[in-house]
Amino acid sequence: MKRCFDFLAALLGLTLLALPLALIALAIWIEDRHSPFFYGRRVARGGGDFFMLKFRTMIPDAWRNGVNSTAQGDRRITRVGALLRKAKLDELPQLWNVLTGDMSLVGPRPQVRAEADLYTSEERKMLAIRPGVTDLASIVFADEGEILSGSPDPDLLYNQIIRPWKSRLALLYADRRTLGSDLLILFLTMASAVSRARALAGVVAILETWDADRLLRRMAARKETLVPWPPPGAPDVVGHYPYVREGQAANA
Repeated sequence: MKRCFDFLAALLGLTLLALPLALIALAIWIEDRHSPFFYGRRVARGGGDFFMLKFRTMIPDAWRNGVNSTAQGDRRITRVGALLRKAKLDELPQLWNVLTGDMSLVGPRPQVRAEADLYTSEERKMLAIRPGVTDLASIVFADEGEILSGSPDPDLLYNQIIRPWKSRLALLYADRRTLGSDLLILFLTMASAVSRARALAGVVAILETWDADRLLRRMAARKETLVPWPPPGAPDVVGHYPYVREGQAANA
């Protein structure tokens, strides 16, 4: 039922949004005369690879510097890209990935291989379901760029204060998901564009019905500073990020 819903919703979305998608693609191309699309290699359900489609929001080949987390004000982001990121429109082409079956409308956000390789055995359980266009963490950490802004090491900070809570949210979703919860998460994702506070309250309400622990609910409410915490299944907070050399990243 979930796959049937994903397919029909993605087909309808691509049909209705065909003109806006074409106009966005044209705006990106006009800015620097390069392809408006970014095909990012991501980890698929089961641990394989697939290419996730997005509107390109950075300068061409921005990935070559090996940095996986993007802070607000990152110099690699283009002018059009900044607008698309703010409105979350850069994710719309992923409806094609949903249509082809690589992704679902709702599920853990797909990760690059370098990040997935850091998963604990507990976190690897997230790879048992299709990655999604949106999930609870997409609402809770919609301001991820702002959280990482100004950090000398955004990848390390991400792994210390975002990854632990994002993974916990995804694992809880994997255990408790229903078609009804998917519809509610989609609604809250759209509602967050109008009222982030109400969307976050909705996330907390879902977590309460799922019997999430109190600390996770507090972090999801985003009313206090994010607490560094070990990733699920790990004994300690991440202390360093294993960067690869540019040449290795380019061949990943």
